[in-house]
Amino acid sequence: MSTTYRAVSWNPQKRRYDVIAAALIAGFLTIVLGLQAALRPELTIETLVIRSLGAAAFTLLHVILCIGPLARLDRRFLPLLYNRRHLGVMMFTLALGHGVFSIVQFHGFGTLNPLVSVLVSNQRYATLGQIPFQPFGLAALMVLFLMAATSHDFWLHNLTAPVWKTLHMGVYLAYTLIVLHVIFGVLQGETSGFMAWALSGGVLAVFTLHMLAAAREASSDRENRNVKSDGFVEVCRVDEIGEKRAFVTCLSGERVAVFRYDGRISAISNVCQHQNGPLGEGRIVNGCVVCPWHGYEYAPDSGASPPPFTEKVPTFSVRVVAGRVLVHPRPQQPGTRVEPALVTEARTA
Repeated sequence: MSTTYRAVSWNPQKRRYDVIAAALIAGFLTIVLGLQAALRPELTIETLVIRSLGAAAFTLLHVILCIGPLARLDRRFLPLLYNRRHLGVMMFTLALGHGVFSIVQFHGFGTLNPLVSVLVSNQRYATLGQIPFQPFGLAALMVLFLMAATSHDFWLHNLTAPVWKTLHMGVYLAYTLIVLHVIFGVLQGETSGFMAWALSGGVLAVFTLHMLAAAREASSDRENRNVKSDGFVEVCRVDEIGEKRAFVTCLSGERVAVFRYDGRISAISNVCQHQNGPLGEGRIVNGCVVCPWHGYEYAPDSGASPPPFTEKVPTFSVRVVAGRVLVHPRPQQPGTRVEPALVTEARTA
């Protein structure tokens, strides 16, 4: 969290993450470059570099797309999610290198502007086997550029989380464009089936992981209609909530995180204001709910971040009746303090 915007300072954990990621990318490039040189000696060094950079960028994009659902399925992948934007910038850098080298080699020495040449040099869209593949890659690169350029929290704060999230969902559009770029480009000239199988396997892995994560998440989006007195909804038993942990339910179309801490119960929106992270999967540390994605903090009774930070989430009224937790589905304004219910509180329904 930050209240001012300045040059990013990497902590030791981020440095280790980036060093390991850069080393793995360098190793991947070395291996791919060496294999291609050995298997395709007729290729020029320029072509080898273009292919290696493209393969590295596309492989890293698959990794990035798989991190989200993997983190939903297994919390051990959360450290990867925490620094996923670092991988995104690295992936864009590789894709940019691939694009620049390609444009220079194939379009840099004609009479047309190189970017115009990419768009008009092949207009055989009516023939499936000759559909131009380079415009797909150029369009994908533009989408990735917008995402990389707005990856800093400055843009997240000024665009607002919903707009920023929508913009960065463009990664799926970029992925689709790159798949088409590969299908109508590299695969058209390949005689072996390895590339086709690799592409199919990557697409299948991304699709399967997202479907598994969606199936697991579906239960959290089922509206809780167990309405009791005064419009309150019975959510769970007190003993179903771990100490300084949360029970997540869906009320009025919104996920609500019900936290138990120090003999009290409070309920706040499950959606972190930073990147829509799941607050209910975090825990209370030093009196604040800590988002498991990026560490943003909120007071459980008010939904407000501790000063000098200004993020706020909606809160909900809570009761404890005969050992059961009841929450009113109508949210309070973000940052509104709601008196916590006591675990020992005894009310008659």
